Amino acid sequence: MRRNKPMRRNKRWATMLALVASLTVIAAACSSDDSTSGEPTESVAPAENSDPAMTEETITDIVAGNEDFSTLLAAVQAADLGDTLAGEGPYTVFAPTNEAFAALPDGTVETLLKPKNQEQLAAILTYHVVPGEILAADVTSGEVTTVNGESIMVEATDGGVTITDGQGNEATVTSTDIVASNGVIHVIDGALVPAS
Repeated sequence: MRRNKPMRRNKRWATMLALVASLTVIAAACSSDDSTSGEPTESVAPAENSDPAMTEETITDIVAGNEDFSTLLAAVQAADLGDTLAGEGPYTVFAPTNEAFAALPDGTVETLLKPKNQEQLAAILTYHVVPGEILAADVTSGEVTTVNGESIMVEATDGGVTITDGQGNEATVTSTDIVASNGVIHVIDGALVPAS
């Protein structure tokens, strides 16, 4: 994937959107309302450096260290994916914030966090993860296969990056390039839901 110049300008906005989109995916399973304010979220900032060798924090460490990702962290822990996202990687994670999870229909998150729904939750969360490290500068339009084996559609334009999930729901990247030692996080404004 290749980076567009508009993507650089919207780097921070795109990262936030990626996190929100991941959460919106979970919400999209119950609803297709992915509206966003179009404004970047100030509470989740991209990493100061873009060199993975310069940080020792893993994706899991970054999520755990930011209160805006506390719902995502709870979901990662409930799905038993913490060790995976702390592993060698590299991974690209489209991560939704607490705000994205809060936009889901009432009870959705609580239901998915129950032990009996661990497999479904893991499938949704791994649908937010792409193998390899894809920085915003490398994003191009096209179909991308996620870690769970299903594809998302990425559309990179001058206006930013939009991801369409298997249900036809769209999420926008709001902040980009939160670099970890084992990959990168992009924030999205919705949760992604696989087709199956």
